[in-house]
Amino acid sequence: MTDLVVPAPSLPSVPTATGGRFPVRRVYCVGRNFAAHAREMGHDPDREPPFFFGKPADAVVADGADTPYPPGTDRLEHEVELVVALGRGGHDVSVADALGLVWGFAVGIDLTRRDLQAEAKRLGRPWDLAKGFDHSATVGTVVPAAGVDPTSGAVTLHVDGELRQSGDLADQIWSVAETIAALSRSVALAPGDLLFTGTPEGVGPVERGSVLRGAIDGVGVVETRIV
Repeated sequence: MTDLVVPAPSLPSVPTATGGRFPVRRVYCVGRNFAAHAREMGHDPDREPPFFFGKPADAVVADGADTPYPPGTDRLEHEVELVVALGRGGHDVSVADALGLVWGFAVGIDLTRRDLQAEAKRLGRPWDLAKGFDHSATVGTVVPAAGVDPTSGAVTLHVDGELRQSGDLADQIWSVAETIAALSRSVALAPGDLLFTGTPEGVGPVERGSVLRGAIDGVGVVETRIV
């Protein structure tokens, strides 16, 4: 075996309700998957198929850990989401088989440098630095899929105790199964992949010192403090 010329990076992971840790291979996110959120961002949800963007695996922040306020932005915004953790992989997976790939679910917070995203949209450039920056994906404890109904459940996010986002998984335009199937037509999915499945309306800015608490009925909670 060829010796590595620099130290190998550590494998990111998040805790699970079973006591072990879930290794993170890739992080995918689906955009504008709640109609009200799509409209608040100026888009028509009835005309768009699902589209995806990514975050680095090492952008993941475990539940309860602090999140550094990122450089290069004056508008950091929160988006609470259901996170799907895949225990099996596949390519061109059918909707009927898609949930069979899922190991578990968690609550996540997708942080966005909204001013950078707006500029990228204006110039027709990629969203990478607006979405895929360091510490941009907070993920709570992953619970086994057997105990979760991903088709319904209240979704909320509080900032410093104030309710900012409120919705329901039933409001998703594309179901979890449909989203997994759509993604698998473009990339080969694998164990360790995380999929953020979209956020309800009410996204907004956070500041240094803000405490964010996301919750999804039947899944759990996630909390982080912006520092």
